[in-house]
Amino acid sequence: MVNRKETTRKQGMKKSAHKLNANKSGRKQGAEKSARKQGASKTVNKTAPTGASPAEFIRAVADPGKRQDCQTIARMMRQAVGKPAKMWGSSIVGYGQYRYKYASGREGDWMLTGFSPRAQNLTVYIMPGFADYADLLGKLGKFKTGKSCLYIKSLDDVDQDVLKQLIEQSVQDMKRKYST
Repeated sequence: MVNRKETTRKQGMKKSAHKLNANKSGRKQGAEKSARKQGASKTVNKTAPTGASPAEFIRAVADPGKRQDCQTIARMMRQAVGKPAKMWGSSIVGYGQYRYKYASGREGDWMLTGFSPRAQNLTVYIMPGFADYADLLGKLGKFKTGKSCLYIKSLDDVDQDVLKQLIEQSVQDMKRKYST
């Protein structure tokens, strides 16, 4: 038979330990923010350019239809940016690069545009977001969006000429906004 008082005491100890860990975590985060403000440390993006081959990555995409879609998007992006692709992390094919700096002082480098063949969708990175592209999105076809992500099941679901225009416009807008 389980002792009810003992069970309650153990639960209380777990909650106390959780609160203690949360406080330690909060203090640590506060110290990190303070150090960043003073310029003592900078955070580093987890996703950065690597030396891996984008062409090999695309060739390794298992699904033939998705692989063909990746090759088509790669051509569109190469034309829009005018520079060869780089792998960003292990699964993003990125084109171009820009430097950003937030009001908080955090700064870093990121791609102008890119894509990633995910399990459910092809993710196309439209870095300015979608607020200025309502007309193009209205003509694009079947898709979903996140903040800067355009999710497409297949290029057969969208008008490829419109997608190409969207990529080109977003790259032009990024080049105007940031030094590249």
